[in-house]
Amino acid sequence: MIKRILSLLFAVALAEVCAAHVGSPDVYFQGEAGPYHLVVAVMTPQMIPGIAEIQIRAAEPGVRQMRIVPLYIVGEGSKYPPPPDVLAPSKDDPQFFSGKLWLMASGSWQVRVEADGDKGSGTIAVPVPAAARATLPMQRGLGAMLGALMVLLVAAVVSIFGASRREGQLEPGAAPTVSDRQGARLAMAVTFMIAVVLLALGGGWWKSAAAKRADRMIYKRPELLVSLAPGNTMTLHIGESQWHKLRDEVVSTRLIPDHGHLMHLFLIRMPQMDRFYHLHPVQPAGKVLAPVNETGPGGFVQELPSMDAGQYKVFADIVHDSGFPDTLIAEVNLPQTAGQPLTGDDSAVSAPIIGDAKSAPLVSNLSDGTRMIWERDNGGPLHSNQLLWFRLRVEDANGKPVNDLEPYMGMAGHAEFVRDDFSVFAHVHPDGSAPMAAVILADKTLPGANGAGAAPMANMPSMSSSPIGSKVSFPYGFPKAGLYRIFVQVKHNGRVETGVFDARVQ
Repeated sequence: MIKRILSLLFAVALAEVCAAHVGSPDVYFQGEAGPYHLVVAVMTPQMIPGIAEIQIRAAEPGVRQMRIVPLYIVGEGSKYPPPPDVLAPSKDDPQFFSGKLWLMASGSWQVRVEADGDKGSGTIAVPVPAAARATLPMQRGLGAMLGALMVLLVAAVVSIFGASRREGQLEPGAAPTVSDRQGARLAMAVTFMIAVVLLALGGGWWKSAAAKRADRMIYKRPELLVSLAPGNTMTLHIGESQWHKLRDEVVSTRLIPDHGHLMHLFLIRMPQMDRFYHLHPVQPAGKVLAPVNETGPGGFVQELPSMDAGQYKVFADIVHDSGFPDTLIAEVNLPQTAGQPLTGDDSAVSAPIIGDAKSAPLVSNLSDGTRMIWERDNGGPLHSNQLLWFRLRVEDANGKPVNDLEPYMGMAGHAEFVRDDFSVFAHVHPDGSAPMAAVILADKTLPGANGAGAAPMANMPSMSSSPIGSKVSFPYGFPKAGLYRIFVQVKHNGRVETGVFDARVQ
């Protein structure tokens, strides 16, 4: 009993809220399954093996049945899918389907959804990074019962040894002497002390065993070491992760580009959240660093732009060649920096200090004179742990739609959801919270992807280079209540513009 409790407490203490995003492990995704547009939410389990909850909504009526299959994105596990689970529509809402799936091991998974209906059939692949991030605590009732049984067992052992010393050598019918009773009390005391020592030693052994087990099983993101070199150069080194190395086939340590960059770096000034930078470090040429596609992620450098001094929270998004994403975290104290102007995909914004979202405006003025409008449904309260749609439009100073937004790194826009205590960070796209590099890998595993069937980019209509109108939307669900700041990035007239909004979540 004590061993079990110590194991659970120790493992919980080690657990991190993990994986692709910081504190936001669930996956939200939308795409085309043949003729059907589907919105999929995957609530991942805290423990692996564990059960993931799946919710799927068809945009239009006519879908009669859905089948869901979990399988790896890469490796041998991607080639042999298990029999699918069949989902029937809800009685109350025929366009809504739900079900559960077992994820049997940590790694880069996909949930393959097959839709059948009036227009035929279609398939979509939803990347799902699975990792154990906590152990489930023992139920209080069960713990109390086992504790009582342990006390009873120790009392029984002590009593047995006492009775053995007091009456074990007596003739039948003889009464124990004072010496026998004293000897029995001594035997019971010694037995009790031995039991306590054994329980303590057993608890220590179990704690050590649990720690070793947790090191192998509970997800730990690689350490990110950030330093500032002369010349306003930031150096970022990614530490080794034993958790990743133990799962080289289904997680890997090698990196692949996502939206054309090996790393997406976000710097947010603490605690005001009034400065935000989205940068893209590179691996320096001519320096001895581990090659990304051979032995590991190595190191990165970033020439800093002009920045205000302060303590900054650092979030670094990377994607492994299995499709498994990591968001690395660190903090760095930066002096006032007079750097180079922002170029390419790099961007920055200054914003008011984060405050009470109850009075926060739904309009954010952009640097080019346009403004971004959050089309919030009815202005009602936002709730955690449910899928929400964030719809935004960009208009000029006269209130007319700006119909020439451009793709930003291949997407209609990018949004970052950050809780005011930095315990939640999520980088989301119009297609959802999965990194597009993982989406492409998962799409390539679909039947017909390399032949006459679905193309690897079939589920990514926003990858077009043509203008995309004035509106952009993002599917996301807040993992817990609190105050959030939302940074929404679009591209207009060749310049990255960032809208800033605050949201109070219940």
